[in-house]
Amino acid sequence: MRDADFFRRWMTTTAAAVEREADRLTELDSPIGDADHGSNMLRGFTAVRVALEADPPTTPGAVLQLAGRTLISTVGGASGPLYGMLLRRTGKDLGDAVEVSDDDLRKALYAGVGAVAQLGGAAPGDKTMLDALVPGVAALSTSYRAAGDAAENGARATVPILARKGRASYLGERSIGHQDPGATSSALVLAALADVADAG
Repeated sequence: MRDADFFRRWMTTTAAAVEREADRLTELDSPIGDADHGSNMLRGFTAVRVALEADPPTTPGAVLQLAGRTLISTVGGASGPLYGMLLRRTGKDLGDAVEVSDDDLRKALYAGVGAVAQLGGAAPGDKTMLDALVPGVAALSTSYRAAGDAAENGARATVPILARKGRASYLGERSIGHQDPGATSSALVLAALADVADAG
């Protein structure tokens, strides 16, 4: 069973990963976006870490809902609402339970990813964060590490795809040959989850 501390560590581990990879995320965003994905994600997850330290929630659902609200209020562009929706919906589905099972988390993440797809009007293959999230969450039934690996593979698989949604879609054929930054940051989130699960 997973308690609030597990979820806080997931968010702070994600914040550390985003800090480490912020320059690469911006580099990926430069040719097909606004060259601000790294700085936006860094600002957002730094704020999440501060919020969780200031007033630590006592349930898994509350941790994710606070993280989601913080991202929506601090991250510019599309990333804030989309990541905020992912975490808030996942947290809402976990409810008020003090501890949740791995199966509870998997089902809640499915709901979160579905909410992201609905909000963004995107599907796997559109060269968005869903290209990492959908295979990643599907692989949770195997293990957390499998989920992280599947998300990373999904992000890499966006390179040859023509973007059909998001800022990159404005570039048409020129979006081909670039890895999607949103899929890349989504893979970081699931890799952080795997790292925390592996740590026990």
